[in-house]
Amino acid sequence: MLSWPRAFLRWPYSFAFCLSLAVGATAIYFSQDLNVGLKDPEGFLGPAYIRLPMIALLIFAVAIIPQAIYRYGFRRIGPGVRAIVRDEWTLHRVIHIATGMISFYVCYVSYRNLKSYLPLLGGDTLHDRALLELDHVLFFGNNPAEVLHHVLGTTVAAQVLAVLYVLYLPVVPITVGAVLVLHRDFTVGAWYATAVSLNWVLGVVSYYSLPTLGPAFYEPQRFADLPENGASQLQQSLFRGAFGFKEDPQGDKIFGIAGFASLHVSVVFTLALFLHFAGIARAVRYTAWIYLGFTVLATLYLGWHYIADDIGGLLIGWLAVAIGAFVTGNTRRQKRRRMAAAQAGEDDPVDRIDGKTAVVS
Repeated sequence: MLSWPRAFLRWPYSFAFCLSLAVGATAIYFSQDLNVGLKDPEGFLGPAYIRLPMIALLIFAVAIIPQAIYRYGFRRIGPGVRAIVRDEWTLHRVIHIATGMISFYVCYVSYRNLKSYLPLLGGDTLHDRALLELDHVLFFGNNPAEVLHHVLGTTVAAQVLAVLYVLYLPVVPITVGAVLVLHRDFTVGAWYATAVSLNWVLGVVSYYSLPTLGPAFYEPQRFADLPENGASQLQQSLFRGAFGFKEDPQGDKIFGIAGFASLHVSVVFTLALFLHFAGIARAVRYTAWIYLGFTVLATLYLGWHYIADDIGGLLIGWLAVAIGAFVTGNTRRQKRRRMAAAQAGEDDPVDRIDGKTAVVS
């Protein structure tokens, strides 16, 4: 029998649990030190503490109801749902899903608050000029956004890329909820939840390491010809929030402007890499990679980020997936060891799901 400390370390959520505690404590410390109250940023479907449970319940319903209809027929949906919940949805499984959701939520809210404290903690020394000059070097003396505006136009492309860019807001919590609820291997759900949580933490580190505003906030005149769209409305909202926070940090506004690195790129890259290495259906993987390409294009076209921001985002995404795989037992070496243990009939408490040993395909 494993000792409690060893059993905790072998729990796939041990790293995410400790990470959420650490970053949450950091956010609370600076909130008290700066005398700025913690805020729960609102987003898709309202505050995160409402949004995430709603998404989990919706995905739960989507997963259960079709199974009940298939197995028991339309007339016995109610008894079928109860039977499936009784047989397949153990307390053990629910606790793992809840842990993944809570870890993600704590890291995200802490990230948004720590990002908001940037102007109060020495984030006024900006490096936009240096990254703008680097953009010109990489585009052979041209501005990337202006080149893309000329090639793609400033009408249909602007609207399409804006929709795809803003789509990121619901995509992140929905994919976290979907993996946690639908995947039967707890270690795989822990892998993705941990990787996304790491994005928030590494993103905060990058913001403080190299403070920038981003092209649309640093040189808004370059994007004046673009029509109003969802992305421009979001930029205007961030402008108002930034000014409101600087005027009254104790108010209800939150500062949300930071360029390096691109968390849009890092999180979508994390999703695409995770789907690839976890062996999810090919159509889903290809969709994620295509979406990543459009996301990178949108960051430059709409003026959210410099090229260096996107490169930094790719690096954060790769680190998050790699670290997440290691701490949850999903590296190739760990999977081979897991398979060997399963074939030998040995018990590995990390991978037990409802009393059965799980093997990642």
